[in-house]
Amino acid sequence: MTRIEQTADVSPSADIGQGSSIWHLAQVREGAVLGENCNIGRGAYIGPGAVLGRNCKIQNYALVYEPARLGDGVFIGPAAVLTNDLFPRAINPDGSRKANGDWQAVAVTIGQGASIGARAVCIAPVDIGQWAMVAAGAVVNRDVPAHALVAGVPARQIGWVGTSGQRLEFKDGCWQCPATGERYEQLGTGSMTSA
Repeated sequence: MTRIEQTADVSPSADIGQGSSIWHLAQVREGAVLGENCNIGRGAYIGPGAVLGRNCKIQNYALVYEPARLGDGVFIGPAAVLTNDLFPRAINPDGSRKANGDWQAVAVTIGQGASIGARAVCIAPVDIGQWAMVAAGAVVNRDVPAHALVAGVPARQIGWVGTSGQRLEFKDGCWQCPATGERYEQLGTGSMTSA
């Protein structure tokens, strides 16, 4: 059953997947697409035309600006921001107020199962690989490989994580998840995949 709180502001042209919940004071703009079973927290913002896969969790006061694309099972922590403007300005060089046609939105794209920590900022355009993890407070200004763990300002890779979210350990000649025992191998592209 889909649940939309009375205080939420959801555009009639938004496509809300079955079983999704949109909590108090959240805003889902025109043309946004939410897959099945998404959870949009209190005060969160989903921009016009943003696309979320199934089972995404957008925590309180997170800002997902268009044209963001999120895969299935993406987690966006409280007050995290996905930006969309390469050259942010309120006015044009001639002093006139910027209108919609005066700039081009660029996307943050996030792969399946990836997590963005609380108050992290992803500066578009940037791609976050599947199952990657961005630490709380990080500022991501370049692409993040699949399964990478990044932290800091600017974000730098500090390790690898498995699908459980746990940091991988290098044992017996390969990367392993201490929680599940799942094994991973590093690809030539600098990302990680299940072995």
